[in-house]
Amino acid sequence: MNISKNKVVTIDYSLHNETGELLDSSEGGEPLVYLHGNENIIPGLEKFLEGKTTGDSISCTVPAAEAYGERDESLVFKVSKKDFGDNVEVAPGMQFEAHGEEGVQIVTVVGVNGDEVTIDANHPLAGENLHFDVKVVDVRDATEEEIEHCHVHMDGEDGCCDDDCDCADCEDGCSDGCCD
Repeated sequence: MNISKNKVVTIDYSLHNETGELLDSSEGGEPLVYLHGNENIIPGLEKFLEGKTTGDSISCTVPAAEAYGERDESLVFKVSKKDFGDNVEVAPGMQFEAHGEEGVQIVTVVGVNGDEVTIDANHPLAGENLHFDVKVVDVRDATEEEIEHCHVHMDGEDGCCDDDCDCADCEDGCSDGCCD
């Protein structure tokens, strides 16, 4: 069975940056399982996997624009230390989740100067070309429920929220009518 829209795909992978540093890997852990064609992985990798089948291996470079996007310097800005709450130690390198118009995003503290904190709302891998080595472990048809919810349901998982799930009720909200 070939990888195409609404197929559940299981892959083992390793991810390196331009300098060859290992950024992430499924080795020693669980493989990645996702619903193809539903924005569950970066678009560039999804493109490279299209049409592959169980047992296939690929090595590919996904350009930044098809991964986490190019860096946007307008997403680096200053906020008041008070915005972090009382008795919170703020230091460069700290990362936290922020909820914005485009959903949850990781924000990194890049500098602290007195009561002024500089944060970077770019994804930590924005601007990076990513190098993947991937082996396709399995490809199967998605269930109707997985297609409806736009994500894979693992063994014992009955939906995004509960038995009476309406995607509009999901804690993290929805995009394109599907649960996140």
